[in-house]
Amino acid sequence: MTVTVLLIDDSKLARIVAGKAIAALQPDWQRIEAANAAEALSIIGTQHVDLAIVDFNMPDKDGLELASELREMHPRMPIAVITANVQDEIIARVRALNATFVAKPVTKEGISGFISGAALRLKKADV
Repeated sequence: MTVTVLLIDDSKLARIVAGKAIAALQPDWQRIEAANAAEALSIIGTQHVDLAIVDFNMPDKDGLELASELREMHPRMPIAVITANVQDEIIARVRALNATFVAKPVTKEGISGFISGAALRLKKADV
């Protein structure tokens, strides 16, 4: 089973950095990139996506709004919200959406817990 990750961030550099961290942990996973929420929702509407990594600060819609919409559409999808804005309130709001908070800059070590947990959840769902 090929796992597809949707990586949503308005910064191309941030998508590259996060993509490299994911590739180091799960080299067989397919990565699809979106530069904003509208692009992400379009992709979700036309392609199968197994998990999403969403930037918090985006110009058209913030990551929490997008994560909330994704959660409504896909209640069991593993979702991570990434941001350099490490505040207790934001972390609590991310967790309230049953999503994982990951601090930026995204590193292999920083995202490994989310990736391994997502892999386990997807494997269990596939059985």
